[in-house]
Formats: sequence, C-alpha cells, structure tokens
Amino acid sequence: MPESNDIFEIMSTMRAMRRLKPDPVPDELINKILQAGQWAPSGGNTQRWRFLVIKDREIKKKVQVYYKRLFDESVGPRYASSAPPPGSDAAPYKRQHPAVEYLTDHYHEAPVWIVACLEDGENPGRTAGSSIYGAVQNMCLATRALGLGTTLTTRHTGYGKEVDAIFGLPPGAHSYAILPIGWPMGNFGKLGRGPLKDVVYGDQWGKPYAGL
Repeated sequence: MPESNDIFEIMSTMRAMRRLKPDPVPDELINKILQAGQWAPSGGNTQRWRFLVIKDREIKKKVQVYYKRLFDESVGPRYASSAPPPGSDAAPYKRQHPAVEYLTDHYHEAPVWIVACLEDGENPGRTAGSSIYGAVQNMCLATRALGLGTTLTTRHTGYGKEVDAIFGLPPGAHSYAILPIGWPMGNFGKLGRGPLKDVVYGDQWGKPYAGL
C-alpha cells in the first residue's frame, strides 16, 4: 500500500513496521515527519518538546545494547507467556514474536531514529506525557502517509538514565519514545483490534454506550 492522504486509511493501516530496510531516507521526508510532530498539541501550548534525529550508528548501537538487555530480561519472556491482545489470535500473535525479536537485534540498523524528548523537569508528573505523545502520534501518522515504516518504541526507558546520557540530554529533560524509521520490508494493511463496544462506555464506567 503506497503513500496516502486519507487520514482514516492512514490510521487504520498503520501497522507496526519492525522490519526496516537499511536504505537511506531523504532528509526532505524526515523534515516532513518532524514538522508533523511540531504541529501537535501540548499542555498549555508550552511546546517543551525536543526531537533528536539520530543517524550515528555508534550512538544507536550503544542504545541497542540496553534495548536487547531489556528484551532478554522481561520483554521476551512476557511475549512468550502472554495471551494474544484483543483483535488477534494465537497464530498472528505468534508471528509477531519473531518481528519483535528482529527489531531488537537490528534496532540500530534503522537508517534514522527520531527520539521524542520533553523538557519536563526533574520529577515529571502524571500528565507530562500528554505534551509529547501527541507529537509522537503525529510523526507516526506522517511516516505512514509517506510510505515509510516505523513503530512506537519506549522499551529504552527501562534504562532511561543510561540511555539519556548516551543522547547527551541535560538535567530536566527526558526521552519518551524512539521512532526507528526506514523503508518497510512488509506491507501496510488492516489493523487487528477488538470490538469498539468493548472499550467504549456511556456516561459511567461499565455502562454501554448506546451510540454503537
């Protein structure tokens, strides 16, 4: 499925692309993705986001070491023992496991990373992420619209201090997500999600929403 300008098609086919080609991605396209991030809302319109564009393979490799360590420590065993999520079943969920492991082993080979950071102070509160994850979603959508692949990754935050030091972040700034970006090896397609009625309530928690 090629590029698209239909926002609903983009959202409904934005599969996590964990297998990416190492081929270069033009700066022109990366700049469009970054602009989409800057167009996002933020609390009080403070715009305290900062975006790192990482192309240096050595920096990426240093981060990949922690990414792999967390896979071995917790993510891998969790995937092996957990039930399929809503909208999926055992077969496709089982196929997802090798893709997650592939990304883990080849994380640093994605030609470009965009690291979404926030100047959120020494002890960010519960709502801090609301001022950066909107930008992350905008960048994911822009990536899909351009025919590029990515997936939202936050695993590195398990070693947040170590990874933020590799990125050279100053005190009071933290990384919230890494988007590995490249040309996808696979194809975009319909997402697997459970029934909407299972996650939408009317007026109070647990009460059915009559609009569905």
